[in-house]
Amino acid sequence: MKILALIPARMGSSRFPGKPLAEILGKPMIGHVYNRVASCEILTETVVATCDLQIFDYIVSIGGKAVLTSAHHERASDRCAEALEILETENGCEYEIVVMVQGDEPMTHPEMIKQAVEPLVTDSSVHITNLYAEITSSEEFLDPNCIKVVLDSESDAIYFSRSPVPNAKKFSDVSAKKQVCIIPFRRHFLLEYTAMEPTPLEKVESIDMLRIIEHGKKVRMVMTERPSHAVDTPEDLRVVQKLMAAPRFV
Repeated sequence: MKILALIPARMGSSRFPGKPLAEILGKPMIGHVYNRVASCEILTETVVATCDLQIFDYIVSIGGKAVLTSAHHERASDRCAEALEILETENGCEYEIVVMVQGDEPMTHPEMIKQAVEPLVTDSSVHITNLYAEITSSEEFLDPNCIKVVLDSESDAIYFSRSPVPNAKKFSDVSAKKQVCIIPFRRHFLLEYTAMEPTPLEKVESIDMLRIIEHGKKVRMVMTERPSHAVDTPEDLRVVQKLMAAPRFV
């Protein structure tokens, strides 16, 4: 089975410009993500998808592979769909599964990728999965940069939001969950996604997965207990530096 990991990254983040090359423990963040993803043995290939030459050149300098995409994509998933088509043309092959790992997830562990991919291997009815983790603090629950997700009884996503859901007043009564941006697609479904019309809630929340839900499709959620903290702001970068410097972090 050919499994491609794509890491979308761009310098023009509105919340933290230039963050892919911001250093964590002496290495640019995108380097941490690339190396940790590429160490997952189930992957056929790992590639960074970017519209920025600075990122492209850095990845090439460390012996990695990158592909240049359009600068006009609003969604990381659309950037990955373009990168997939470029790579398949270059390589003369088709991949069966495409794992999108956001370039601001430097705490990604290879085991998390295997967890996320497993339902696609074992259940033909599943076309996309997304990792999630438990929210353990009210600060994270209230943070608009932390994407919350609500699940149904089958572990499919009902809704994603930057707002605190479920009800913030009941945070202590119901387990709150956050999206972890490791998202495997079946190849055909990624191409189907990018052909879908962008949707109102997707635009309002600025969350890729809502396009799928609004078009009546399912997103299967997979829990991970591995520690994870996305970098959206300089403060997040400081938090992640401490977490990754801890002796117990692997």
